[in-house]
Amino acid sequence: MRAHLDWPDAEVVLDIHRAGAALAMAAPQDMLYTATEVNEWAWQRVAPNAAHCALPHAPAHPASWDDELARHTLRHLAADEANPRAMSLMQAASARGLPAFLDDDGLTLGAGEGGRSWALDALPDDVAWSDLHDIPTVLVTGSNGKTTSVRLLAALFEQAGKTAGFNCTDGVFVGDARVAQGDYSGPNGARRVLRDTRVQAAILETARGGILRRGLAVQHADAALVTNVSADHFGEYGVHDLSDLADAKLVVARAVHADGVLVLNADDPLLVEKSAALTCPLAWFSLDDGNPVLMAHRARGGATCGVEAGVLTLSVHGQRHRLGEVAAMPLTLEGSARYNIANLAGAALLAVTQGVSVRAISTVLMQFGGSREDNPGRLERWHIRGADVLLDYAHNPDGLAGLLAVAARLRQQRGARLGLLLGQAGNRDDEAIRDLARTAAAVLPDLVVLKDLDGYVRGRRAGEVPEILRGQLLLQGLPESRLQTILPEVEAAQAILAWSRPGDVLVLPVHNLAARAELIEWLQDNGGVSG
Repeated sequence: MRAHLDWPDAEVVLDIHRAGAALAMAAPQDMLYTATEVNEWAWQRVAPNAAHCALPHAPAHPASWDDELARHTLRHLAADEANPRAMSLMQAASARGLPAFLDDDGLTLGAGEGGRSWALDALPDDVAWSDLHDIPTVLVTGSNGKTTSVRLLAALFEQAGKTAGFNCTDGVFVGDARVAQGDYSGPNGARRVLRDTRVQAAILETARGGILRRGLAVQHADAALVTNVSADHFGEYGVHDLSDLADAKLVVARAVHADGVLVLNADDPLLVEKSAALTCPLAWFSLDDGNPVLMAHRARGGATCGVEAGVLTLSVHGQRHRLGEVAAMPLTLEGSARYNIANLAGAALLAVTQGVSVRAISTVLMQFGGSREDNPGRLERWHIRGADVLLDYAHNPDGLAGLLAVAARLRQQRGARLGLLLGQAGNRDDEAIRDLARTAAAVLPDLVVLKDLDGYVRGRRAGEVPEILRGQLLLQGLPESRLQTILPEVEAAQAILAWSRPGDVLVLPVHNLAARAELIEWLQDNGGVSG
């Protein structure tokens, strides 16, 4: 079929996995809608040969039972979609080493302050190529810590004098301004950053779902960071175990060329194992500067960042730099938030490879996290009526375990009770939901309020996820008297706040942006103080 459309003969990839199969192929960039139709037609052609796979046919789509009719339909689709002028301009940009971005919103040549965009029906005959250029571009992925790392890197580039643009699960931001709100952690958010002519450095959160559904927004990145890989999202898009998940996240390495660097977590054994197959330059960070991976990498002249005797220490170009006492960095909550120590190390290491000075890095690390505006919704600490509140985004067992470790230290210091808000997105399988409950039960909370995640029910009926969590919590030995179910997120959080008394520690993972804003407004209106 591709030959009939005069498409290049490129690789076709078929991935057969335990839950089905995935078919991928290369296609011209100006005919991606047609390519999805070709892909769907191919599946429908084989569907009658597989039990329970018959697919319906819609008018104006290629007919799976008549190849000639399908070719006729697809040729018309391709002709309608084709944009030879856009392809010519993109090829000219590539020849000049410039990035180009094409989608329904238009064509962009160059990036950020060095880019220019046009509507698809108003493409130029002549381009002032000398006015266009690329900007420093970095990718950030991982199971936990992506948004915190992206915000840290934006602050680091700003400290170095560049206007930073970034996308994340909270929106798209340029400097201090939010230009879009919502989950923009995929290619659409990345393109919005790269098309903003104010941006001088782009930091792109690159979530697993976006990679698997849409790929990367860029073909070249100056650097990439993989924070960690932990169990989450199994069963989606052919990802069924940690190895599959690591492979998906390490797709970012394909954008890092010989002149770039991929920053990896040496405390993650799977990343260490997978690194052997990577061809791009590497840099390593760890909670322990004496980690054997870091020591071996330094011996080969590589850059590292780790903690030595309580001090975050950067090693680059054979020089050792003390960035500051970890316990004095606000993001670590006096050193108790170990996952944020890792986030600091990874961001610092990437920043220095991109020319940010050691002085600028140290300055940011000693300040970032001191205000809730630095990292909203991530380890926000509030005080209300004598209780400590930790407002966070923890959304999988590893993330929740890290957050509860911080709470455990506060609880130990204060001899306090622990209240926990608990929910999970509906697209996790039952066992993943039970794993979250096991993590919660391990700290013996005094109260658990179970909720639905507003906007993340994702195909389950209301209250189904809390029922699974409740059943597992009871199996883990928590008494029924410690469990409540209140489905709306804000009402569930307010119930914990109403239960609290002076000295208590309250852990409130809130995931919906509107719910978080409503809860913060409630805290402010009722005497809550952040910090």
